[in-house]
Amino acid sequence: MTLDTSIEYVKGIGPERAKLIKGVLGLSTVEDMLNFYPLRYLDKSKVYKVSQLQEESSQEIQLKGKITQVQEIQTGKTKRLSAKFNDETGSMDLVWFQYSKWLKEQLPINREVYIFGKINVFNRQFSMPHPEIEAVEEKKEGDTRLKPIYPSSEKLTKRGLGQRFFQNSLKNICKEIPNLIEENFPEYLMKTFKLMSRQHAFLNVHFPKDLEHFDKADFRLKFEESFFFQLGYGLKKLHHKTQSYGNPFPIIGDHFNGFYENHLPFELTNAQKRVLKEIRMDMKRPIQMNRLLQGDVGSGKTMVALLTMLIAMDNGFQSCMMAPTEILAQQHYNGIKDLLEKTGINVRLLTGSTKTAERRIIHEELENGSLSILVGTHAVLEDKVKFKNLGLAIIDEQHRFGVAQRAKLWAKNKIPPHILVMTATPIPRTLAMSFYSDLDVSVIDEMPVGRKPIITAHRREKDRLYVYNFCKDEIKKGRQVYFVYPLIEESETLDYKNLMEGLEHVMDYFSDYNVTMLHGKMKPDEKDAAMAYFASGKAEIMVATTVIEVGVNVPNASVMVIESSERFGLSQLHQLRGRVGRGAEQSYCILMTSDKLSKESRTRIKTMAETNDGFKISEVDMQLRGPGDILGTQQSGVVDFKRLDLVNDSAIIKTTKNTVDRILEADPMLTRPDNMIIRNYYIRYYKGKNKWSKIS
Repeated sequence: MTLDTSIEYVKGIGPERAKLIKGVLGLSTVEDMLNFYPLRYLDKSKVYKVSQLQEESSQEIQLKGKITQVQEIQTGKTKRLSAKFNDETGSMDLVWFQYSKWLKEQLPINREVYIFGKINVFNRQFSMPHPEIEAVEEKKEGDTRLKPIYPSSEKLTKRGLGQRFFQNSLKNICKEIPNLIEENFPEYLMKTFKLMSRQHAFLNVHFPKDLEHFDKADFRLKFEESFFFQLGYGLKKLHHKTQSYGNPFPIIGDHFNGFYENHLPFELTNAQKRVLKEIRMDMKRPIQMNRLLQGDVGSGKTMVALLTMLIAMDNGFQSCMMAPTEILAQQHYNGIKDLLEKTGINVRLLTGSTKTAERRIIHEELENGSLSILVGTHAVLEDKVKFKNLGLAIIDEQHRFGVAQRAKLWAKNKIPPHILVMTATPIPRTLAMSFYSDLDVSVIDEMPVGRKPIITAHRREKDRLYVYNFCKDEIKKGRQVYFVYPLIEESETLDYKNLMEGLEHVMDYFSDYNVTMLHGKMKPDEKDAAMAYFASGKAEIMVATTVIEVGVNVPNASVMVIESSERFGLSQLHQLRGRVGRGAEQSYCILMTSDKLSKESRTRIKTMAETNDGFKISEVDMQLRGPGDILGTQQSGVVDFKRLDLVNDSAIIKTTKNTVDRILEADPMLTRPDNMIIRNYYIRYYKGKNKWSKIS
């Protein structure tokens, strides 16, 4: 038997059962079965008496006795199966609310059995719903191991493939563990982290001697999974640094220094200075930079991007910045153009809406080198767009671009341009360590001087008049207000506040003021006109959908009212809130909700009200939604760990990342004798997934 052996050759399975298991659970090899871990464990070390049951007990327990008086009970249209369980100290009810005919026929009546399950209490009467049942004669004396409970389905159970079947099948496989499982860690790692051997880890995760052995097995398997995942990314990063040639930018010259000394509108934060230093160190080398720049909304990423582009200019190269939407590209363009207004540096904007005559000028200036900075959308990727010497590509909100699109941008120069990826979506540190390990990560974790934290308040429908009056007071001070709604039109199934209805209410109550509207179904020129009208101050109020999540920068807007805020995710609420607080005045975000909130909604609203820290918010968001949703649907399939949990195992992920970094720094090709065991295992099981790796 090997790990690749089909499970049909495992004792007790056979071809028919193997086919059924593969169809339902997707398990086809011995290795699949070894990685088919228990959902939970029943503690068989203690047997309770009925007289020992307590009302506050909610844990799974084991009792020994006999099942009697089985009967079907009809209540209206529902039917349940009930039975009495007796031992020498008393009796209790067993109940099955959903059951099949086979269950009633197979119950071991008047025979001594062990039952496992959770105890329910009603009117001081104890019952156990859907108990696990094991005949006394089938239980080995002295067997005190934790009993594994595996994932299953009614289809398998009906065919006799229940818990006992899986337990026996795994026992037969575990007997072969000495022949199946090889060690993949050197002794120095085993000792440093007090790791259980790999063979004992697999044995004790399926059939643990006790909780202590299970904990050690669980840690070992999680450590291993995270270690080799991090190793793959670490090798990928090394490959980029050794194989991805780039143009060195050693000069910090007149463009950078002139702007920094004469036109910088504010003092950079220490975080911005630190990030700039990291970027400068990258670009000095003849290796393509691949850096992720994380920073909360309004933290000053655009300024860092501009200064980086000026370094490219000082070294004789062009730069481009690509944004996912026209509104966001327009915002970046306006901001950069305003900052460079007195420098004479040529900056242009290229989007799908750019007129043909303007495009001709852009194409000509890019090819002759007179255009130094291009800001645009996907239009930058068109084959017609050719640069004379593109040296720096900046991608904003990179998760909205596909891999092929980014690669097309990199191919705009013979020697790939340096890459700076920016995101205002805070990425939980665990995810950043796991899924962006091939990028160097910089974080702007400090807001510009003088920027006041946004005050966030939770209000309900009964508070609406108060909220409207507060908005009027702010408008009287010369401020502007956003009202954001989740839908454009009324939903037939959900009672959401919608944009059109909201627009009527707002225009009615704020009849003395100008109101404009913005939503995703408007044409680009209509969106631009509405945005320009609001940004100019001619409209005091903007009623919008989440289209303003990115791309709107109106420093005079001091209040955002988010309607039906319980319908938004945490990340989206945080992005929306970032549209205010961009000026010097105190800003406010008011989260309107219905009176009844789910537990998850209460957590989201409470988190928003308590902190403005995007990274803290992202951690809570990942706990609520899971890492797949945080990464986005395109990458959610990557989160396919067998045991590792990105939410709860952050300490293991951090430890393994630091360990991998240290190992590769000292031994990049894993050729040292004590690392050969890691190298050989990696080549055998992971090499095919990472074709860029030079290890062979």
